[in-house]
Amino acid sequence: MPKALDPMTLCSTLPFSPTDHRRAHSGAISCGMSKKGASRGPACTDTAEGTHTMTALFHISAESFRTETDACVITAIPQVSYASTAPELSDNVRYDFFSRVVPPDSYQAQAMMDIVTAMGWNYVSTLASEGNYGESGVEAFIHISRESGGVCIAQSVKVPREPRPGEFDKTIQRLMETPNARAVIMFANEDDIRRILDAAKRNNQSGHFLWVGSDSWGSKISPVVGQEKAAEGAITILPKRASVDAFDRYFRSRSLSNNRRNVWFAEFWEENFGCKLGMHGKKPGSPKKCTGLEKVGRDSTYEQEGKVQFVMDAVYAVAHALHRMHRDRCSGPGLCAAMANMDGKELLSFIRAVNFNGSAGTPVTFNENGDAPGRYDIFQYQINNQSTTEYKVIGQWTNQLHLNMEALQWASGDWSLPGSVCSLPCRTGERKKVVKGAPCCWHCERCEGYHFQASQFTCELCSYEQRPDHNRTGCQPIPIIKLEWSSPWAVVPVFISVLGIIATTFVILTFVRHNDTPIVRAAGREMSYVLLTGIFLCYVITFPMIAAPDVVVCSFRRIFLGLGMCFSNAALLTKTNRIHRIFEQGKKAVTAPRFISPTSQLFITFFLISLQLLGVLIWFAADPPHTFVDFGEQRTQDPERARGVLKCDISDLSLICSLGYSILLMVTCTVYAIKTRGVPETFNEAKPIGFTMYTTCIIWLAFIPIFFGTAQSAERMYIQTATLTVSLSLSASVSLGMLYMPKVYTILLHPELNVPKRKRSFKAIVTVATMTSKLSQLAAERPNGEVKTELCEGVEPTVSSTKTTYVSYTNHAI
Repeated sequence: MPKALDPMTLCSTLPFSPTDHRRAHSGAISCGMSKKGASRGPACTDTAEGTHTMTALFHISAESFRTETDACVITAIPQVSYASTAPELSDNVRYDFFSRVVPPDSYQAQAMMDIVTAMGWNYVSTLASEGNYGESGVEAFIHISRESGGVCIAQSVKVPREPRPGEFDKTIQRLMETPNARAVIMFANEDDIRRILDAAKRNNQSGHFLWVGSDSWGSKISPVVGQEKAAEGAITILPKRASVDAFDRYFRSRSLSNNRRNVWFAEFWEENFGCKLGMHGKKPGSPKKCTGLEKVGRDSTYEQEGKVQFVMDAVYAVAHALHRMHRDRCSGPGLCAAMANMDGKELLSFIRAVNFNGSAGTPVTFNENGDAPGRYDIFQYQINNQSTTEYKVIGQWTNQLHLNMEALQWASGDWSLPGSVCSLPCRTGERKKVVKGAPCCWHCERCEGYHFQASQFTCELCSYEQRPDHNRTGCQPIPIIKLEWSSPWAVVPVFISVLGIIATTFVILTFVRHNDTPIVRAAGREMSYVLLTGIFLCYVITFPMIAAPDVVVCSFRRIFLGLGMCFSNAALLTKTNRIHRIFEQGKKAVTAPRFISPTSQLFITFFLISLQLLGVLIWFAADPPHTFVDFGEQRTQDPERARGVLKCDISDLSLICSLGYSILLMVTCTVYAIKTRGVPETFNEAKPIGFTMYTTCIIWLAFIPIFFGTAQSAERMYIQTATLTVSLSLSASVSLGMLYMPKVYTILLHPELNVPKRKRSFKAIVTVATMTSKLSQLAAERPNGEVKTELCEGVEPTVSSTKTTYVSYTNHAI
């Protein structure tokens, strides 16, 4: 490598000093480019801003340039920029010979997007200075936000180049139109940043906005002086850089005597030390003359320009490329014929292939577009407890974000992370209903009823046997219940049933013990036991109706549900029919009607009962008993109260069919009871039967609306079971109380009335004659054929006058 490639020497050839580099707009070695942008094509700048001193490094003669419309257009000359960050320069078609050692703003926009995402902000505004830098940066950020889909832009504000008075106050007011978008992405120049912060301060919005500044803000003090509160918490980024100590030593050693080749150095000297160099000095009106003995950093303020590192890296990149080309093309030292007329594309390939550690110790490389890798330091502007301000490094970005969240500090020493979201996150069990045109804004809607939150945006219905869990994030099985013995709906029916069973058992035992007494015989022993069996079954059915359903219990329910009523009503129907037939036959003749003997009565009763049993057998064959869980009965509006009811497979229709036959017998019996209501006072067993049937009909008429009227109730199972069992028990109790309790009372407490009595034969004859006379008086009285028959049986010619006849305490009641 020639000695001219010494970095200190190369940097000294620049047309302006590094300390004055802030004023430069050129950013390319070999041909100047705009610091933050580019023209339509790479064009050389004027002598005051550009540099042609490095053209010797490429061995490019002045003839390599051609002038066109007062602009110098470069043809196939590689360029390496140390400051140009405009994203459009990454277009390898338009700017195919352009490379840079600084990352493009597209990386910066990606870094800012990663910061916003890490903070959990999804609703932000953008602020750009009018011009290529600001507008391109914001455009890159918006493009990335659209691709990622996680961040929405609330406002996109642009500051004009020449803002009018009050322009920045209007900007703050516009940003406040979307107060939830507290985060503001800024691609603006220093002056615009300062005035925006000042406007926020004037409008009492200090601490409201969460500024995210680009490298134009970086770690600079000038934008925040005087408005520290407004800038507090601002997050800024800056390309990763380091101070080069060797350059400081070199530049501090520069003087008028050892830096004569830099034609602008004298102007810098006057500006830096505030003096005038002789009568030809550039600084008019200076109070003093320069001695030439002033020293940089001793007699003036000195701070290394932040881009020195990148200038050196750019120079080194070209040097390394030339060195590699020289090594490949030339066999000895010095230039050879192969490099006399170098090809720009060939040199570009060597520049793009360099890979070395730069002046800051970081690798210098280029991608296929000529861009350097993105490496940024991330700062936050903080005010500590001593009211001192500083830019604190809180992370870095190298293709991905590395952020120290614990180092973040916000306004007033608040360590909690502020929000910048359009809508707060929905709670569990709520779905997002996105606002049209604003995917980051939504309304939260709770998943109602039996729906659960399937995703952020949808609610789905649980399966029929399930309900949403407590958080509505999934489904869980609906609890299954059955009627418990401890339930009040079970205790009352069971209590009534137990009392009825005890009473019925007591009556049966009393009748068995006094089976041959006149009262028991007059009551019709055989039919009484059938009737008492039916009453007993009506009480017993309460227990299988309340027991936990299974196949056995369901079978018992089918069999005994209507069987008890069938026994009772069949026996009562047979008795009332017998009384009616005897009474009607007595109107016509003194002969007894057919089928009135106890055997006939039993046959008729069991025939009627067999029809009920036949229906039950058909039911068993057509639909074997089984259980199921009814999730519809207690499927309430509130899923928390929903229950599945374990049931026997007995529908309301099946229940009506099972009880319908017994009800038909009951109605028929009631009709006969009405027909026999006019029997004489001395034959009064028909009247208790009539009262029994009337009361039973009233009970079942009340049962029907209660049972079917509660079909939609959440307590349906309890109400219907209790109503059915209590109705059966009450109908049985009516029969037991009206038909048998008086008899038991007489048998036990008045045994003197339960004894056989001797009837005289003439008295029997008189009675027969009297009854015969009454039978002939159809319009006056209603004779009792049954009595006639019984009396006739007592006065047969073959029976002596001393024959004993047993008469009940009710005067010949059947």
